[in-house]
Amino acid sequence: MPSCVKQLKLSLLASTLALAMLPASAQGQFPITEAQRQTAAQVAQAGVPLSELAPDAPESHTVKSGDTLWDISKLFLKSPWRWPELWGMNREQIANPHLIYPGQVLVLVKKDGRAQLLLAEPRGGNADMQGLASAKLSPQVRASKFEDTAILAIPRHLIEPFLNEAVVLDTDSLNKAPRIVAAQEGRVMMTRGDLAYARGDMSQAQDWRVFRQAKPLRDPGTGEVLGYEAPYLGTAQLMRLADEVKNADGKSEPTASTLTIKNVRQEIGAGDRLAPVLQREFVRYVPHSPATPMAGQIISVYGDALTGGQNQIVSLNRGRRDGMERGHVLALWQAGRRITDSTGEKREQLKLPDERHGVLFVFQVYERVSYALIVSVKQPVQGGDRFTQP
Repeated sequence: MPSCVKQLKLSLLASTLALAMLPASAQGQFPITEAQRQTAAQVAQAGVPLSELAPDAPESHTVKSGDTLWDISKLFLKSPWRWPELWGMNREQIANPHLIYPGQVLVLVKKDGRAQLLLAEPRGGNADMQGLASAKLSPQVRASKFEDTAILAIPRHLIEPFLNEAVVLDTDSLNKAPRIVAAQEGRVMMTRGDLAYARGDMSQAQDWRVFRQAKPLRDPGTGEVLGYEAPYLGTAQLMRLADEVKNADGKSEPTASTLTIKNVRQEIGAGDRLAPVLQREFVRYVPHSPATPMAGQIISVYGDALTGGQNQIVSLNRGRRDGMERGHVLALWQAGRRITDSTGEKREQLKLPDERHGVLFVFQVYERVSYALIVSVKQPVQGGDRFTQP
């Protein structure tokens, strides 16, 4: 066993104290499922079989800024989504699988046909981690220090813009939301800095997202409407609520609230709908396989594209009620072609087997619909393609 592993106590103390210093509310933002705990408990006792390791798994890895849980899992395991096993190998050292920091050293130890991954003290010294090990921690330590430096499951920049843009509704309720009715000076389309006028209850928020009319998300197999997806156009800020206006006869007449267009993804026009800007949710995604069999189809590629590739987002016809969870990793399949077999005595129609050709990572889950990032793929992805558990 490498000598650096003998110095685990300092690093263990740092990780444990760092987690302990987080307030309960912050700790709750790092969910660990019961399935992950069970898997970790089983694996932690003896490690994983050597056959489960990646062929070129390194003896050690120093966590770097920019690393993700997916990257590290891929280094050591054949299947990077098998994070609970990797966590299980670290269970005695890392109190929480979401709290791994740059500078920490992961050491792979092989013994009796099994492998374990241990956490060793940083090589060459990491100021933050060494400071945690030796400094006197007090209740004034801010949780954000640890949240900001801990590595993520997948690159946040690939999905973060989407989280505040996409909206899926169970019903077409956006029809009843406040709506833009006119632009200044009779303009048809609005861009950044333009004034817009809207009707509806605008008292509930200052900042608003602008959406085009919601479109139905239909199950590729049954045609059933699973939800309504509203294309995101931009944001607007409320400048003045509608005042009561009276006409020449002294009777009240309808008027509009005034907004300024702040950001534009697509041009905004009369009829577009408004929804309050949501507070950005802090979520760390842990890649894991569904605990039970999971199968379904892609509804569509997000946006206007007909086909999708790596790092694009797709909607799926399975959601919370089907057991879908954030962090689920799914296998993507391409339907086998139908060909004419002309090699026998007579020509026959033949369907070739479906081929697995990609991986999806689920990061947003609604009741009946989910969104996933295409992590890897060999052929273009389109609506109707199917997925299963990996």
